Amino acid sequence: MIDDAPHPSAGSRATDRPGDTSPFALALLLRRAHWRVAGVMTEALRPLGIELRHFAVLLVLVDRGPTVQRDLAAATGSDKAGIMRVVDDLERMGLAVRKAVPGDRRVRAVEITPRGVELFDAAHVAAEPLAERLVADLGPGEREQLTGLLTRFAHPVEGQA
Repeated sequence: MIDDAPHPSAGSRATDRPGDTSPFALALLLRRAHWRVAGVMTEALRPLGIELRHFAVLLVLVDRGPTVQRDLAAATGSDKAGIMRVVDDLERMGLAVRKAVPGDRRVRAVEITPRGVELFDAAHVAAEPLAERLVADLGPGEREQLTGLLTRFAHPVEGQA
């Protein structure tokens, strides 16, 4: 059966170009922004010998303390196999350790090591000038405005999601 509904013209199809008004425009712009930021942060982490996926786990461990792998996977948007590989990498590098959870011999909590904390802090120092470069074209107050808007978008108030 042929659909007789009107179809958008090629000019109104979703893009990530400025001025796009399609319903996908925000998602596409956020994807492009993510790629840009991820590239810059990858550049900051490369000399330290870790990747963004490693840093994401270290970030959770610094924030929450020892965390079971299931919760690390949820917090980082990873799957079970992916988080196991990342934690294996972090253990090999001496940045994290797995420890038994009292009362459940099947579960292991991952804990950041002192060396992991040092690398976490070094990553922030390395990233600072690169992060500044990312927002160099924003005007006075726009960095704070962008951060505020993205925070509200990423962490909606209960019931408004």
